[in-house]
Amino acid sequence: MRIKRIESLAVSLPMVKPLKMAFEEVSSAENVLVRLETTDGVVGWGGAAAAPTMTGETVAGMAAAIRHLAPRLEGMALDDIAAVMARAGNFLYGNASAKSVIEMALHDALGRLRGKPVHDLLGTKRRERVPVLRMVGTGKGAAADVDDARRGRAEGHVAFKIKVGVADPREDAERTRRICAALDGNGSFLICADANQGWTPDEAITYVRGVADTPLAYFEQPVAAHDVEGMARVARSSGVPIGCDEGLHSMDDLRRHHEAGAAGGFSLKTIKLGGLRPVMDAGLLCEKLGMKVNLASKMAETGISTAAILHLAAALPAVDWGVGFSSQYLTDDILKTPHSFSGGHISVPVGPGLGIEVDEAKVRRYAREA
Repeated sequence: MRIKRIESLAVSLPMVKPLKMAFEEVSSAENVLVRLETTDGVVGWGGAAAAPTMTGETVAGMAAAIRHLAPRLEGMALDDIAAVMARAGNFLYGNASAKSVIEMALHDALGRLRGKPVHDLLGTKRRERVPVLRMVGTGKGAAADVDDARRGRAEGHVAFKIKVGVADPREDAERTRRICAALDGNGSFLICADANQGWTPDEAITYVRGVADTPLAYFEQPVAAHDVEGMARVARSSGVPIGCDEGLHSMDDLRRHHEAGAAGGFSLKTIKLGGLRPVMDAGLLCEKLGMKVNLASKMAETGISTAAILHLAAALPAVDWGVGFSSQYLTDDILKTPHSFSGGHISVPVGPGLGIEVDEAKVRRYAREA
């Protein structure tokens, strides 16, 4: 079985509401998809959101990278994904997000060919269902966020991520304290905070001192991605473990943060590391080094990416710091049967490949130029 065609498709999907982070506001889901067809007619899908502030890749750039690689990968054997991705690396440096879309589609197609779910291609299935890491950050102040967190708890959520890094660190610390108190975080909930690089080391230290007696499990990416020493400074001043997200793009980054004492765990994303297998490898290294793992989509991705994250969540040794998804924030998805996020938990898809069916009519409806 060989790769017959790799097609790049760009889509723009409407969201329930804009999502505001430290350096950007996401108002629509700008994604690049790959439709991969084999010589025997099996079709696999991959997808990823454009995240220029995280990976440096835009929709146009990702689509161009995939078009550049397609003729160089077509004709290769489907069942040697490592060889396909090695060839992709030979012909194009970097572009991890674009490569992750191709790699995801390869896993989907190979799983369908073999009649196996993707998690079986990655390793041993360890879990059937995971809690959804629910974001808290209305942008309307502490009282609104407290009400939002309580709604999440009533819906069955047990894992929460508080968005900080936009306001003064003292204000965000007080808002965090109020949310934690409202959730009665006594160990029964996973509560974390994410600054998305929003602060200087001194500002981040002010925040961690202000939340020292809260049940926060970790505080994600307080300072700029490149500032490993700044991360280490915050970590040395904090009783809350520090998580690395935007600063992780390779296994070397993971080791560097570990050796510097700059992080107690990492947020693993396919778009940063280049696909499902690299995320698995990073998770295995985290287990070896005694580091915690958060698994996440980027804001905002389609149900294709959600399915991929779920298969990773099933196969990784641990996801101590929760699993974050983003397709629930779309008003419409491109799957024939969208994922169910009810009750604060989500089940791993069953069936071969990613276990989903893409609605190609919706792909055409939401298509955009790239």
